[in-house]
Amino acid sequence: MSSPSKRREMDLMKLMMSDYKVETVNDGMQVFYVHFHGPKDSPYLGGVWKVRVELPDAYPYKSPSIGFINKIYHPNVDEMSGSVCLDVINQTWSPMFDLVNVFEVFLPQLLLYPNPSDPLNGEAAALMMRDRSAYEQKVKVHCKIRKDLRILWIDDEYCLKYAKPEDVGAAPEEKSSDDELSEEEYDSSDEAVVGKADP
Repeated sequence: MSSPSKRREMDLMKLMMSDYKVETVNDGMQVFYVHFHGPKDSPYLGGVWKVRVELPDAYPYKSPSIGFINKIYHPNVDEMSGSVCLDVINQTWSPMFDLVNVFEVFLPQLLLYPNPSDPLNGEAAALMMRDRSAYEQKVKVHCKIRKDLRILWIDDEYCLKYAKPEDVGAAPEEKSSDDELSEEEYDSSDEAVVGKADP
């Protein structure tokens, strides 16, 4: 086994033993998916994204290819393809970095500190520069959690449509606001189910 192959295997195993859910493709080590949670202290907190990682033959001497599968609203992520404009990954990669660094340092920093002057999503960059609070509102997850820790609702545009934990791995689905239940409707539907026994 060559040195890049050993390193690829070691880095993937290290990532799998961390807190990240990793899905391999055909039990290979070249392409896999990682469930990535939005970092705290960011408007992305509460969102979960499925990130596609492709390791080149020359890894770790060449950087991995990273892309978001479910949509994310961010100046440095192409909204259609999910490709990431991240200098550390794309331009200044070093063999000293590993896959855990990508998910514990590089991607969280990208979400915490977007660079609107080098956008892949011009609309997100323009909104961020024009009105930071409107930008954050567009991506922020607002959750009201009941005592039993069930989420009553998620109220935003992108996280609601594309980054709910239960939707990672599912095909993106367009939902209209008419399909969403109000808190009163949600609570009344819970009460209707409480009195019925399972068959």
